[in-house]
Amino acid sequence: MVPDLETFPLFKGIDARYLALLRPLFERVSYRVGATVIEQGADADFLYLIENGKAAITYKPYDGDPITITHVETGGFFGWSALVGGPAYTSSVVAIEGLDVMRMRGRDLRKLCQEYPEAGRTILDRLASSVSGRWKDAHEQIKSILKNGLNG
Repeated sequence: MVPDLETFPLFKGIDARYLALLRPLFERVSYRVGATVIEQGADADFLYLIENGKAAITYKPYDGDPITITHVETGGFFGWSALVGGPAYTSSVVAIEGLDVMRMRGRDLRKLCQEYPEAGRTILDRLASSVSGRWKDAHEQIKSILKNGLNG
């Protein structure tokens, strides 16, 4: 159980009752520099919130080398596929600094959302707001890579 969940930037301002529902779903895990946290194609089980450290999210097309999509630092999260019910992770995640994370099973959060719809809506809205900017940045990075590759 994670007693200080409310100090995590993602959850600031969320009703304490909702945090009390979330708290028992989390566990803490640490990874060394260079450790693979998520392997692209592996079963999508966990959503990860970074307490400390930095990770690189990479995507490997079937016919090319891996591409770094973005970096996620303290206060960020990754593993969205586990939450939305995807069968497998679409990207890999590697610790580029020592990484301390809180993680929860996506199926546990989906169950919480079914049992407590108001809490679920609030939590999912917060998560979606946080990830939407990163997806825009990732899209811009991919466009830049493609443009530079075609012109270079």
